[in-house]
Amino acid sequence: MALSIRPVPILNDNYAWFLRDGESGATALVDPAEEAPLVEAVEEAGGRLDQIFLTHHHADHVVATDALRKRYGSIVTGAAADAYRLPMLDRAVVDGDAIAVGGAIGTVMETPGHTRGHIAFYFSATPALFCGDTLFSLGCGRLFEGTAEEMFHSLRRIAALPDSTLICCGHEYTLANTRFALEVEPDNFALHARVAEIETLRAEARPTVPVTLGLEKRTNPFLLAPDVGTFARLRQQKDAFR
Repeated sequence: MALSIRPVPILNDNYAWFLRDGESGATALVDPAEEAPLVEAVEEAGGRLDQIFLTHHHADHVVATDALRKRYGSIVTGAAADAYRLPMLDRAVVDGDAIAVGGAIGTVMETPGHTRGHIAFYFSATPALFCGDTLFSLGCGRLFEGTAEEMFHSLRRIAALPDSTLICCGHEYTLANTRFALEVEPDNFALHARVAEIETLRAEARPTVPVTLGLEKRTNPFLLAPDVGTFARLRQQKDAFR
């Protein structure tokens, strides 16, 4: 059975991601930052939380980690490079390390740019990428610690994954991102179709993610940037965009 994936809305506009391996029943959460809705999600799925995966150190991705670990005895995995500023890790990982949720095998990808120690988790059989704040639908993370070169390289690594990969990001920013995307890609037919879909989803209070990487490669201006110079200019424009 495949890995099931559920976005759990938390805080104002964050998503944690609940994963369950259908064969073994093993479960995991990615980026837990609000205890009550995540406990509710875990209990609805049978009250088992084997693992917690952390993409980066920002509080809106980690603050419920210790409470959930204490409640469920979960094993916490995060970047070795950020171990000093993450909740205590049971497993500190680096690029290329294998992870697993039951029989679902994944790989750690280092994706610096938003933060220096940012990582993502890629499960090839599904396929799905849990990318935190590196890539958003129609956007990407701000460069709080990394450089444009680092973020561009991280996005290129992601873009090399199969187009069918589900992009499971950390925020519901998609509707807000449409304004800038249309500003810089006004003649992009695929983007206009995606915007119409997004507006319908949000009007119905439904998530806009996960979204396939293939669609993002056709509509996301940051993935469409051909070189790091263009990417850097777009990122600066977006930072100042109102």
